[in-house]
Amino acid sequence: MYLPEHFKEESPERIKALIQENAFGMLVTAPQGQPFVSHLPFLFEPSSGAQGKLSGHMARANPHWEHLASCDEVLVVFQGAHAYVSPSWYAAPGVPTWNYAVVHLRGKPRVMGSEAELEALLERQTDVYEQKQPKPWKPDLAGERRTKLLGMIVGFEIEITDIQAKFKLSQNRSAEDRLRVIEELESSKNSMEASVAKLMGA
Repeated sequence: MYLPEHFKEESPERIKALIQENAFGMLVTAPQGQPFVSHLPFLFEPSSGAQGKLSGHMARANPHWEHLASCDEVLVVFQGAHAYVSPSWYAAPGVPTWNYAVVHLRGKPRVMGSEAELEALLERQTDVYEQKQPKPWKPDLAGERRTKLLGMIVGFEIEITDIQAKFKLSQNRSAEDRLRVIEELESSKNSMEASVAKLMGA
């Protein structure tokens, strides 16, 4: 990822927040030089290992899990809020651009090898994604149904080895221009644009 120094984000708290608020990421591999992407929900554990750990699962029918079993490194991309920025908002001359926040994580994948490990992952994922529901759903895995459902998916973990975070939020503009951009985005009825304004003001 092209990452100018003034757009580099190094705050662990902001990086963690972006991943957890945008946990539906893109898993990327390139076997034989051909890019392959799966769009999946992830769990991020920043305190596990040196730089953290990602975990998730996919359908066994998805050939992507076979890449994880045979490759040394994968890339996972988490896209945060983004918005168009018009040069008409600036006090000084400028050009059209896009403000955005994104995190790229590289790491070593491992396919889960046991039903017990996979079931524990499903329980953790369910707890995380159901916690905001008024009546949280609980997985009911037992007997033949358990065996069938677990056999239809593959769990995996990724030991994170590199973190790159780019928060391109008009840092290359004057304080006056940044304030004008924030005001324009704050006044938008688009929730994504309002989220960019919030990031800029943080």
